[in-house]
Amino acid sequence: MAVVVVDSDPIVHGDDPHPASSEAMGGLPGPADASLTGSVAGTAGGAAVLLTRRAIRLQSHSGQWALPGGRVEAGEEALGAARRELHEELGLAVSDTALLGRLDDYPTRSGYVITPLVFWGGAEPALEPDPREVRSVHRVSFRELCRPDSPRFVSIPESDRPVVQVPVGGDLIHAPTGAILLQFRRVAIEGVIERVAHYEQPVFAWR
Repeated sequence: MAVVVVDSDPIVHGDDPHPASSEAMGGLPGPADASLTGSVAGTAGGAAVLLTRRAIRLQSHSGQWALPGGRVEAGEEALGAARRELHEELGLAVSDTALLGRLDDYPTRSGYVITPLVFWGGAEPALEPDPREVRSVHRVSFRELCRPDSPRFVSIPESDRPVVQVPVGGDLIHAPTGAILLQFRRVAIEGVIERVAHYEQPVFAWR
């Protein structure tokens, strides 16, 4: 999985053409929150990371928030897989020298282990999202990742582990994506260590 650092402009990159429906927002764990609109509009501006909304026709995790990435194929290592997936999903080619670092592995409820790699994507990369995989691409500013009301934690009856929620605009990003973004904030922006593998995913992300 790739955490891609880029520059962003609040006007050019600030739109969200596909906000989540009220039905989808109503299915999020935790208490009802009238401030949640399902939109991440207005979260760009300055240093940012790329965040994608998955295509709605995908068989798994359709319409959910994600970072670019996928399975490691035979003969690949994590770095090669992340670079390949970036090119396949977003049309973004990065070299090995664009690698900035690596975050902790995150084991998912569906049985996978995510290895997050952090890349410099360039100040103004030309992106060509594959509509079969990606519905929209957004630039979420470091400022937004460091909101004072973030992160949030809620309990669910299905697990004794806290579900992590990272507020972005009027939406909530859950693990695994939310957990990885939280650790990126702590390590890369704030310079502190926080382990996140124990933070729970919502039940809708278990499949």
